[in-house]
Amino acid sequence: MSLLDWGVLLATLLVIVIYGAWRTRKSSNLQGYLKGNNTDSWGTIGLSIMATQASAITFLSTPGQAYESGMGFVQFYFGLPIAMIIISVFILPIYYRLKVYTAYQYLEQRFDVRVRALTAFLFLVSRGLAAGITIYAPAIILSTILGWNLQLTCIVIGGLVIVYTVSGGSKAVSLTQKWQMAVIMAGMFFAFYYIVQSFPDSVGFSEGIDIAGNMGKMEVIDLSIDPGNRYTLFSGLTGGVFLFLSYFGTDQSQVQRYLGGKSLKASRIGLMFNGLLKIPMQFFILFVGAMLFVAFQFNKPPIIFNSTATEINLSEDVELQSIESEYNSVYDMKRKELLSISDDRSNAGYSGVRKLQKRQLELRKAYKSRVLELDDGYEDKDSDYIFLTFVLNFLPHGLIGLLLAVIFSAAMSSTAGELNALASTTTIDYYKKFWSKSDDDKKDLRISKLLTVGWGILAIIIALSAGLVENLIQLVNILGSLFYGTILGVFLLAFFLKRVQARATLIAALIGQGCVLILHFMTVYGTLELSYLLYNIIGSSIVVFAALIIQQFDNSNKSGELVID
Repeated sequence: MSLLDWGVLLATLLVIVIYGAWRTRKSSNLQGYLKGNNTDSWGTIGLSIMATQASAITFLSTPGQAYESGMGFVQFYFGLPIAMIIISVFILPIYYRLKVYTAYQYLEQRFDVRVRALTAFLFLVSRGLAAGITIYAPAIILSTILGWNLQLTCIVIGGLVIVYTVSGGSKAVSLTQKWQMAVIMAGMFFAFYYIVQSFPDSVGFSEGIDIAGNMGKMEVIDLSIDPGNRYTLFSGLTGGVFLFLSYFGTDQSQVQRYLGGKSLKASRIGLMFNGLLKIPMQFFILFVGAMLFVAFQFNKPPIIFNSTATEINLSEDVELQSIESEYNSVYDMKRKELLSISDDRSNAGYSGVRKLQKRQLELRKAYKSRVLELDDGYEDKDSDYIFLTFVLNFLPHGLIGLLLAVIFSAAMSSTAGELNALASTTTIDYYKKFWSKSDDDKKDLRISKLLTVGWGILAIIIALSAGLVENLIQLVNILGSLFYGTILGVFLLAFFLKRVQARATLIAALIGQGCVLILHFMTVYGTLELSYLLYNIIGSSIVVFAALIIQQFDNSNKSGELVID
């Protein structure tokens, strides 16, 4: 990196942090700190929701996902608009009518304090772990490729987030996320432009799309109903709907973004804004990855994208040299064949290119296997490094700094939303409920800020001790799916099944969570083949049906229902 890149990176991050901290420095009460005094417009809400969900993992992993597997991942988001409509119509009015700080306050009014505490606990566990991953994900990749110290990178990202989140609370998070989204999208558009510019003169944008399509990277829709296939239209419109209902309707990191709206109408429009724009945004980021695949057909990619992740001198091994030599030869033949294909880019004309591409993938796999033999600590999953490799090697100086600022900004925006929500839930659902019964607003504000610092430090500790597992964006979604189904099941009972009471709900939630964890371990160890998206349907369904059955046999509570009409 040049001095210009460093200057752009540091200036971008410092301006966002300082501006957010300065504009929101006057938060003097708990409502202002946790809900921003309900002053957020629909635009701020929509962008803040998108920024909280779109972590650095999105912009590092998603292009790599498309590079390796194509555009099918976008189907994951097809259930989002449906979920936004359901939340806007049925869930949001209840939150506004009850004037809650957190989603879990409602559960005590509907059931009892045990159900509230359990559900809040499941959220704290899942989101607390996720906060560490959203710091760790960009840190491990940046430190590996740039040679930065991993521990220091984690501390810098976490420290910057803590500064403005503690200073301004929810308002600071929402305000800074607007600017972070602007930086993020500007950086991605610049990257896309330079990716297309890297094509040879004889290959234009439309030819690039043809190449990506004929190489299997532009297949958006998969009509398969195989439950083991992660990304299909079926899984997106079933498991995706349940995941997004739980995430946006019951996860405090998202609920808090729209509870700060100036009105019910503003919050509804903000949610629908997210529901309508999120799919095009994810499609574009995946499309960047598909075009990146085309770019690397004409600009030779490394045989592995994270070669600096091992201390072994790879150039000294004869077997590795032999594999890489054949890899380079295959690449040269494939590039020549692609350039020689006539203007009529028929599918048949690509048969030879696809065979050479298959051979390249086999050589990459053989190379990684050999590196693992030499260094059993080497992480061979390198799709998260693909986009950053192009940024560092093909973008002009200055723009490299901006793209790195994009990665940092995305990490900071999602982590800030998570810390703010974790502190809110701990303050309202535990501290104010079980430890402090006073109305000392200033003391409660101090405690909330201290809890924000505490969760921030815990997130940094998790980041420092984390390990890279497969594709990072999948890891975050899997982690959420482990708990979201149970949480959603509890809220479905609360909203729609008034005859089910607290005892049945509590037992059913424990049963549902246990079943999901068992299914996940069976999937991990190969005894079951199941998409993690289906965890949400399975978990919520078990909770609902188990509660209905238990309620039939439980006559201990016949009264005390809170009816929401």
